[in-house]
Amino acid sequence: MTEKEPLLVLVGPTASGKSALALRAAERLGGEIVSADSVQVYRRFDVGSGKPTAEERQRVPHHLIDIAEPSEPMDAARWAALAEDVIDGIRARGRVPIVCGGTFLWVRALLLGLVPAPPADDAVRARHAATAEREGRPALHAELDRVDPESARKLAPNDFVRVSRALEVRELTGKPLSEWHAAHGFRERRHAARLVGVKWSQEALSERIAARARRMFDAGFVDEVRGLVADGYASCRAMNAVGYRQIADALARGVASRDVVLDSVVRATRVFARRQRTWLRDEAVTWLEPGAADSFAG
Repeated sequence: MTEKEPLLVLVGPTASGKSALALRAAERLGGEIVSADSVQVYRRFDVGSGKPTAEERQRVPHHLIDIAEPSEPMDAARWAALAEDVIDGIRARGRVPIVCGGTFLWVRALLLGLVPAPPADDAVRARHAATAEREGRPALHAELDRVDPESARKLAPNDFVRVSRALEVRELTGKPLSEWHAAHGFRERRHAARLVGVKWSQEALSERIAARARRMFDAGFVDEVRGLVADGYASCRAMNAVGYRQIADALARGVASRDVVLDSVVRATRVFARRQRTWLRDEAVTWLEPGAADSFAG
């Protein structure tokens, strides 16, 4: 593979096997993996983010994992700039970059550029955070539905970060974020790319999600969240990630039943997986059957 060949990008919903596919492809192609995961970038968010194991990192070099403290801001623009540098370095070594992850907004930022909306405003975000604390996150979503219904339809009521950003853009510019997106059109192709994923039936993926959640709980997911909360990270951005938020909320309410908390994580993850599938619906993804994925060579 040369620098002019398409960038290999492994996408798909959570628990679909992206990481295993990336490992196989990297070993066969002489590649290195560039993580496109908005939780794996943070140190200490290990179990619930499904970070590669030490053995997997020895097998194949991984990049953009454990690069930020939990309190450190990380967004699509910053990640895309870091990814560009990493990809250039991999290619300069004569190796093959393989982008892998479920944070598709970040993947789009890398491949297509970002909407030229205004930068973040700390005062606006602080006001939104206060509203969410006082009235609940759905109250912010209801306000977004009033001023930008198209954006609201795409976002979950509890997705504070993205709902706040959409409201922020509307407040700062007077124009809904959906109009910014429509005007941009994501036509600035920065990388030719080949998108590949593993195709599962909804029933099979649902079972995989449940099994993955059980493994994470067995590996200490609840204790990981408990430690992060105890160290003051309850309100950090990564704690909004699926799984982390449900466990943190359960701990705050004093819910002790493992089965109850596990069920809430599984249900939230299934909803998230459906949203991921929706995001990818209009993309030109090569979907591999699970059997074919075992012999995938790039």
